[in-house]
Amino acid sequence: MIISLKPYPAMKGSGVPWLGEVPEHWEVLPNRAIFDEVKERDHPDADMLSVTITKGVIRQQALLTDSSKKDSSKLDKSDYKFVRRGDIVYNKMRAWQGAVGVSEHEGIVSPAYVVERPREGATSHYLHYLLRTPAFAKEAERWSYGITSDMWSLRPEHFKLIYSCLPTLPEQAAIVRFLDYVDRRIGRYIRAKQKLIKLLEEQKQAIIHRAVTRGLDPSVRLKPSGVEWLGDVPEHWEVRRLKGWCTINRRTLAERTPPDFEFHYLDIGTVGTGVLVREPERVTFGTAPTRARRVVQDGDTIVSTVRTYLKATYFAETAGETLIASTGFAVLSPGPHVVPRFLSYVVQSDNFVARVSADSIGIAYPAIGEGRLGALHVALPPAIEQQRIVEYLQHETRHFAKAIERVRGEIALLREYRTRLIADVVTGKLDVREAAAGLPEEDGEPEPLDEIEAEDDTGEADADDTDAVPEEAEA
Repeated sequence: MIISLKPYPAMKGSGVPWLGEVPEHWEVLPNRAIFDEVKERDHPDADMLSVTITKGVIRQQALLTDSSKKDSSKLDKSDYKFVRRGDIVYNKMRAWQGAVGVSEHEGIVSPAYVVERPREGATSHYLHYLLRTPAFAKEAERWSYGITSDMWSLRPEHFKLIYSCLPTLPEQAAIVRFLDYVDRRIGRYIRAKQKLIKLLEEQKQAIIHRAVTRGLDPSVRLKPSGVEWLGDVPEHWEVRRLKGWCTINRRTLAERTPPDFEFHYLDIGTVGTGVLVREPERVTFGTAPTRARRVVQDGDTIVSTVRTYLKATYFAETAGETLIASTGFAVLSPGPHVVPRFLSYVVQSDNFVARVSADSIGIAYPAIGEGRLGALHVALPPAIEQQRIVEYLQHETRHFAKAIERVRGEIALLREYRTRLIADVVTGKLDVREAAAGLPEEDGEPEPLDEIEAEDDTGEADADDTDAVPEEAEA
């Protein structure tokens, strides 16, 4: 069905670079002709809503539960803006990153957000798809003002000057029907592949756990470790606290670092269990988040100390690059008689990860302090045996790593295809009227694109999805 889609028979130049050519009968209008800005207030008891980059408009409670965000709203919410179902809301300081969407909920948002209500002749869900395209994000960036990217703001008076394309109402309905239908299927493919990744990760972790807690000799004699959760260990292995095997957070990027100093930044959304789930971003000190301070050197292992249920660990091979990790990580630098990669395997093993989780404090945002982490006991064999175990694990887990990498690549292609398809359909490069008319009726509500996109390859919500900056800075 998708392969057979054709362009519209007659096109015209829109006169708007971000839209390009559009169907001849579509309108191209400034947003002031499509939307009315809404400033309804005095609903202090309504649910708080937030606008996120990956999920669009959601209840704030869901944001606080699934991420490290904290409630920065005022106690007195009488001046907060009221949002009705079907309103389009955007975060004016993050519109250029995609923080815009239709609200499926009634609620209130910070005064710093902008609420736009589509006029007659425009449907909210069509506009939701249009305004969440990469092309619109670029246009929003062009119209945003500020000294640095952290301060860029798309003001309502400038949003009104941006031109958008508007099909007829029946075509808008057909486009939404088609995209919702396709999104369900792509979302199911993505979730199936994410489940496969989880299965492969579990199989890999089982091999690692066995090797770093029992070694390679199944007949080895065991002894009590003296630590209840650690249990028995091979009798010739030595048990010490983690801080006895390595130093923790030895190096920190100084506050006087030049603003143009460049590095690769490792945040919680970059790291999975033993792998990078996406390439670290290259940033400068002047533009990086203030939490970008942990210096990571070759052979170090980083362990997440916030949102510890994510099991985020990574063995650093810097290849001459400067790596800086978020302060949400502990950086472990191995000491004498410790094979660096063996230490990395130990801290990603099921036993150790479970202990870190058990010793973390907090429910929605569990965290473990450096002192508590360093006090956890670890059993290590002599260095020569550590090296043999490392070589064994590299051999035994490499096919899992390749399979996981391949599936992640397939997910990336599906997401890229979906993004391109949406952009082509909502700007009239492909005609879906006939395809939409032939779709079967389906029960249930559509599965929003943004909820699927929000899941990374571990199935967890994106940890660095940026919502509003603290209210004091926004006002």
